[in-house]
Amino acid sequence: MESPNYPIPPGLYAVPDHLLDLRSDAEIDRGLLNPKPVESEKNIWFFWLSGYASMHPYAKRTVRAYHRRFSKQGWVIRVIDREPSSPLNVANFVDLTEENFPRAFIDRTLTGRYAAQHNSDLVRWPLLLKYGGVYADVGMMQIGDLDRLYSETVGNPDSPYEIISYSSGGDGARQLTNYFLCCQRNNPLFLRCHKLFLALWAEDGGKTSTEGMHASPLVRNLPLQNTAGNVTMEEDGKVYGPEDVAVLLTDYIIQGQVITQVMGLDDGEDAWNGPEYVAKHVYAIEFMEGSQLINVFTTWNGPRAFELMSLRLPGDGDEESEDQKLAREIVEACLTRSWGFKLAHGLIIRVFGETLGSLWRKHEGSDDVPGTYGHWLRHAITYWNQVNVPERVDFQVIPPLKKGPLLREA
Repeated sequence: MESPNYPIPPGLYAVPDHLLDLRSDAEIDRGLLNPKPVESEKNIWFFWLSGYASMHPYAKRTVRAYHRRFSKQGWVIRVIDREPSSPLNVANFVDLTEENFPRAFIDRTLTGRYAAQHNSDLVRWPLLLKYGGVYADVGMMQIGDLDRLYSETVGNPDSPYEIISYSSGGDGARQLTNYFLCCQRNNPLFLRCHKLFLALWAEDGGKTSTEGMHASPLVRNLPLQNTAGNVTMEEDGKVYGPEDVAVLLTDYIIQGQVITQVMGLDDGEDAWNGPEYVAKHVYAIEFMEGSQLINVFTTWNGPRAFELMSLRLPGDGDEESEDQKLAREIVEACLTRSWGFKLAHGLIIRVFGETLGSLWRKHEGSDDVPGTYGHWLRHAITYWNQVNVPERVDFQVIPPLKKGPLLREA
């Protein structure tokens, strides 16, 4: 393949061609639509309700980047779906029983504005618990060396680390993002998370959405998710104050509340000490530095991020403009300081407005224009790798958030 002449920042190197799958997009897509059977724990799972073929082009590019870069290291990439005739239907991988999924998922009766996202939430733990590997959102762009970090931690029997994720907690809080989860099969923390998650969905005779889950007796001891400020929003003539926004956000990412509860649970009856497990066995990467740097640089201004990533690099002899300088600094910072970048969608658009991800979706092909800063980033996540692995958040053992059985009211 023709390689654009983009500068490689210090701390990165070009992956040798023999370690990449350099076939055409069409050939790679055929393989993604007809994946190998599960033969090891080196699986990278994605989910798209209606299947890979119907995904937005920019998301397909992200999935292909994982395949091009990591398949030669033994990773198999699969985009699981719910299409009846698809070989990638989740039912071909995990039994559709109430031991694995809520009744609303089985019956395809999930409701609410974010039903598609919550379908995705519900397949993560069943797939990881049965097969192991990585679950990533389709908007999760991988920058750092996934294979190396996995081989040194989760995939290494001599390592104490059993989970890789991003830490979204600050000031000693215990929070992991759900957009990137890595473990081996039957991980004890995620086993308990899945049990609690199913219990939330089973309340009130079986829920069809996550609305109101923040107030469940099983998690009501936890503080609401926050947006790092007194964020308000107005929609359809209704004004949402900071607490209203926090409730919306908490219900939207209730899976995060579940993880926090289990990480902070001390359940002597089940021989589970979450705070000790986290301190010993979770390799978490700080999420703002590790996966949100574009938003840090642009203060969550999606149109501004889109504008900068759409700029062309200066030509030979051209003077770099102030915007080009900022765009370059963003790309270089992402490639040298972050382990990934999460494109934001869903509820975040209601709160903060259009994001880089939503605008790449709206303007098809805008992320893939050669000579632009967005394309430079795209090129890097496919063909380059980082020399170093990211630092781990130093979790200390903290007092438990809850004592007693997992499913006892908090």
